[in-house]
Amino acid sequence: MATLKELRDERLRKLEELKKLGVNPYPAKTERTHALAEVVDQFDKLEGQEASLVGRIVSIRKFGKLAFIVIKDASGSLQLFLRDDEVEKLVAQNSQLGLEQINLLDSGDFVQASGEIIKTQTGEISLGVKKLRLLAKSLRPMPTKQDGFTNKEERMRRRYIDINTNQDVHERFIRRSKFWQATRDFLNKEGFIEINTPVLEHTTGGADANPFVTHMDALDQDFYLRISHELPLKRLIGAGYEKVYDIGPRFRNENYSDEHLPEHIAFESYAAYQDYEAGMELYERMMKEVALKTWGTLKFKNVHGFDIDLEPKWKIVRYPEIMKEKYDVDVFNPDLDQLKKILTDNKVQLDGDVNVNRAMDSVWKLIRKESTGPFWLIHEPLSISPLAKQDPDDPRVTQRFHPVIAGSELGNGYSELNDPIDQLNRFQEQQKLRDEGDAEAQMLDIDFVEMLEYGMPPTCGYSYSERFFWFLEGVTAREGVPFPQLRSEIDEVTKTIYSSINNNK
Repeated sequence: MATLKELRDERLRKLEELKKLGVNPYPAKTERTHALAEVVDQFDKLEGQEASLVGRIVSIRKFGKLAFIVIKDASGSLQLFLRDDEVEKLVAQNSQLGLEQINLLDSGDFVQASGEIIKTQTGEISLGVKKLRLLAKSLRPMPTKQDGFTNKEERMRRRYIDINTNQDVHERFIRRSKFWQATRDFLNKEGFIEINTPVLEHTTGGADANPFVTHMDALDQDFYLRISHELPLKRLIGAGYEKVYDIGPRFRNENYSDEHLPEHIAFESYAAYQDYEAGMELYERMMKEVALKTWGTLKFKNVHGFDIDLEPKWKIVRYPEIMKEKYDVDVFNPDLDQLKKILTDNKVQLDGDVNVNRAMDSVWKLIRKESTGPFWLIHEPLSISPLAKQDPDDPRVTQRFHPVIAGSELGNGYSELNDPIDQLNRFQEQQKLRDEGDAEAQMLDIDFVEMLEYGMPPTCGYSYSERFFWFLEGVTAREGVPFPQLRSEIDEVTKTIYSSINNNK
């Protein structure tokens, strides 16, 4: 079997031969009248009509004065039928090839074919080609599963190949686009406006996470990549907008897992004059509508081992009650030793110093991972929800809400805190934890406190990330994004091919 270098060398030879003929192997101009699937789906209507089609060559077969080329575009595939007495000859200045130059084409090349929509004698819907143009010469053959292109790391490193060769991956990212479009459509329909907020922040907040740090030369100051959209969006509520949202990347300097990526897309929205009860009603409708528009169903099989049905009204579960019921934990008077024993008994290993809040959250996760859902988790203690309002009926808990689905929390919402004095006190408590070494505790944002002093109306906020998509899609985080971050590497074949370039990586 020929090596990749040998195959590439042969294609380079063909490229040089095309150039000697005067053919531009990479022209800019393309003409296209139909997508390939349109020709197949509407053949009865289009038969006998002239068409110009484009696509990547999948296969080539030549038998004397006949040739059959299968091409594909984003919509599907189609056969090109070429006969020597019907295909026009070489017109080099137009990148047009005759049947004599078919041997200079390879699978992976992009072509434009013009001719009549027909059926061959075997009944194959085809284009009877009169003109064939080269649009782009491929220098490497597209690997397939048969060639061993199945390694996950390799597939993610060369995702453009993965998408080309695996139709399920190709369709996944179309669904991912539909997922975010459905999110945007729902919010717009409900009267929200989209306002993009900064990615670089002096002080970052809105979540418990370790931020990435960068330096802005123009101001000679360090900035953080945002870990959340929250605080800038709430400033916009203070500025007078009543319903705002943002969809875009956020960054958390944490380990990879099947459910988390350091960079991921998320949305956050804020609605003035709403509380968490109104939020649960709104966002339950939203998550159902987004799922239906993305996958066409509200019932999902084997989502992380659970069969889930989003359609019925979601139950309400209270954090203090379920912690007491499952592990006899009093969340208002937590015992760190008891929490540590629960975690040890369940073989949960926590790194570094463990405070009460982190331990209590880890115990809750033991309950969560066994929960099918969907249900709304509410009434988390004040100590672990520093940005949420206290509940007037029980000031020990907050008006925070999470949807729990298939063993995971797939969103986060609050009746937002708008008391500036209360907010400052909570920020100071978080800053103390940060000063004591908790890198994920929230920073004190005095400008945000100042905004609250000018006044912010009662507001409900809510957010979910594309983890909601990954879960219902049934893939891991890295499989659920087009280009996950990987350690930079250059393989040995590439180093050999580009030996004149410094590839010391």
